[in-house]
Amino acid sequence: MKILQPSSGILSKGSIICEVVFDISAKEERSKDLERKVVKEDFWNDPENARSILKEKNQLEAVIDSWKVKSDALDDLKMLFDMAREEEGDEETLREIQNDAEALEKSVRDEELKTMLSEPEDHNNAILVIHSGAGGTEAQDWTEMLMRMYLRWAEKRNFKSTIIDYQPGDEAGVKSVTITLEGAYAYGYAKAEVGIHRLVRISPFDTGGRRHTSFSSVFVYPEVEDDIVIDVNEKDLRIDTYRSTGAGGQHVNKTDSAVRITHIPTGIVVQCQNERSQHKNKSMAMKVLKSRLYELKLQEQHEKAQEMNKAKKQIAFGSQIRSYVLHPYKMIKDHRTNIEVGNVNKVLDGDIDEFIEAYLMS
Repeated sequence: MKILQPSSGILSKGSIICEVVFDISAKEERSKDLERKVVKEDFWNDPENARSILKEKNQLEAVIDSWKVKSDALDDLKMLFDMAREEEGDEETLREIQNDAEALEKSVRDEELKTMLSEPEDHNNAILVIHSGAGGTEAQDWTEMLMRMYLRWAEKRNFKSTIIDYQPGDEAGVKSVTITLEGAYAYGYAKAEVGIHRLVRISPFDTGGRRHTSFSSVFVYPEVEDDIVIDVNEKDLRIDTYRSTGAGGQHVNKTDSAVRITHIPTGIVVQCQNERSQHKNKSMAMKVLKSRLYELKLQEQHEKAQEMNKAKKQIAFGSQIRSYVLHPYKMIKDHRTNIEVGNVNKVLDGDIDEFIEAYLMS
């Protein structure tokens, strides 16, 4: 293992790294400015504006606190590094310092990535929907593989994931699944996965052992927060109830508690069957509907700009964003960034941050 030298790595760059990434001085000034507004007597005269100010202030304080923690950790590492250098042959301590420095560098890189997530909705929770494409059982099995990949990714990122709708395949796999992701910047990260995902492999369902190509589509919507108002006219809704489906566990119910809501003007259909209570399923389905209407509104706003319009069209019409090739060789390639990874098992086990970071940074 390479041991850190005084002039290499994050240790040599000092707290300047964090300050450049976070622009702490400007954020501290902005936080003080907001604090002056908060303490005014008429602050709550405009509740909507007050909530917006508090929200921004809390976000700024979270970034500032994060910087302080990283800055203190960096100072501690530098001190330990200087002490270890004075001890002849203290290779074990140097290796520990190197590991801690690499972890800190990754943490700083994650914070840097968050600076790219500048849209107001990026910090929201996310609603992720996967649909199987043409190909029957083969495509449905691929959809289940993607579902597992995203659930594992959410676990690695410490996002809380909940399956709120699950449509099993005819023989195996999944026709479609809807998952909520709760955590900081869940939508900002997950939106990088929107598009068509293509799998090439020897089909386990083909007795002839032939190679098959399967497609699944991924959509991601920002969860609508309480301070965002989305007006939905009850007259525009068709609400149907049905019995929950699935292989077992939480997806089985003996009553018609599952709810499907159709928004007639847009044709958007959402459904939820996770809860045993029809009322709770309806509430969640309405939340998903409002999120999709919100995303539709955002898309219309974005398309006012020509370049954003082109980017949205590439997504909306289902362009292939990534290929997962398991035969005749093993390689996963993102066609937007040309990032290639040979360890396919690692990726399918949820290690997709390299693809997401490359896309967001590009």
